[in-house]
Amino acid sequence: MTKKNNVFQIPSYTTAFSLLTLATQVDELKQEKRKVYEDAARTILRALNAKDSYTFGHSMRVAYFSLVTGRELELNDEEIYELEMSALFHDIGKISTPDSVLNKPSRLSEEEFTIMKDHPVKSWEILKDFPGFEKISLNAKLHHERFDGKGYPQGLKAEEIPLFARIILIADTFDAMTSTRPYRKGLPYEVAFEELVQFSGTQFDPKLVQLFIQGMKKESLKGEDTFFIPLLDKNFEKNAA
Repeated sequence: MTKKNNVFQIPSYTTAFSLLTLATQVDELKQEKRKVYEDAARTILRALNAKDSYTFGHSMRVAYFSLVTGRELELNDEEIYELEMSALFHDIGKISTPDSVLNKPSRLSEEEFTIMKDHPVKSWEILKDFPGFEKISLNAKLHHERFDGKGYPQGLKAEEIPLFARIILIADTFDAMTSTRPYRKGLPYEVAFEELVQFSGTQFDPKLVQLFIQGMKKESLKGEDTFFIPLLDKNFEKNAA
């Protein structure tokens, strides 16, 4: 409503309708752009699956574990979307890791571990030029930073580390502990929970650890064998064989 010569004028129906139409068109364009980016993202994930099916499955589970924590934090839809995408792509840089290092069935040498430690930065390099992936690429880059500042690649600590990167570290470590590999059996969830608590305040954000455990115990009460990943519109097995 505007005022001209002391007379209030109500915008015409045509003007209001045009503004509504424009807003709708802008929203549709945003959705179309997101669909293009998501199609590209799914292609990258398929490439990861072809390169290393274990890392692909690991990424699906890390996304699931991260979203459990996100729901405990009562994140909004956009935040949940960013967290899901960040977790799905946190290890995408492993595409460039040599198979001899990535699939080595025994302990890595110091030189091999140095090569492996490059993958968060590689993830960032792959994702950073995708429009709208600025935060997602940063979360992937920083998911090995530790709460006490002894992580990599930048040595950030506590709240200097983005929230979603702190969540992904917990989910990433939990899956590594509970997954069964050819050279070792995965830990039971309760034992893995105790490990997370033990290293709270040093490796992990203690508040997020408590929320993660709280959320995972709620999940166990559902008695479900699979979890759903929205980006791929698909269910995956919870058990990491």
